[in-house]
Amino acid sequence: MAVPKRKVSKARRDKRRSSVWKLDAPTLVKCPQCHELTAPHKVCGTCGYYKGVQVIKKEA
Repeated sequence: MAVPKRKVSKARRDKRRSSVWKLDAPTLVKCPQCHELTAPHKVCGTCGYYKGVQVIKKEA
């Protein structure tokens, strides 16, 4: 059975644990058409444009 040779220090243990629990804020970019915040590489939910082309028809 595998047994650790040395005790893991509190600093090393906490450094390992700290990176797992951090949350990242979602990346948001402005739509070039309507200037609303949207997720990158996705169709804008407000105006329906993607890369300057209307993909989804939205009623005004």
